[in-house]
Amino acid sequence: MKLLLDSTRCQGYGLCQEPAPELIDLDEWGYAQVRGNDVPQGGEDAAAEAVAACPNSALRLVK
Repeated sequence: MKLLLDSTRCQGYGLCQEPAPELIDLDEWGYAQVRGNDVPQGGEDAAAEAVAACPNSALRLVK
């Protein structure tokens, strides 16, 4: 499973990082940066919560 970020949609709210801090970093302005695209085993739920938390649908999961 891969966690993908459309950086053009990210508005820097930072809501995605709270459920998945091991998958997502925030830059100095609060914009999301995915740590690699592959979701590690056991991280699927956190990734799904991060996707759901994004108000601009900037994140998505792909199998």
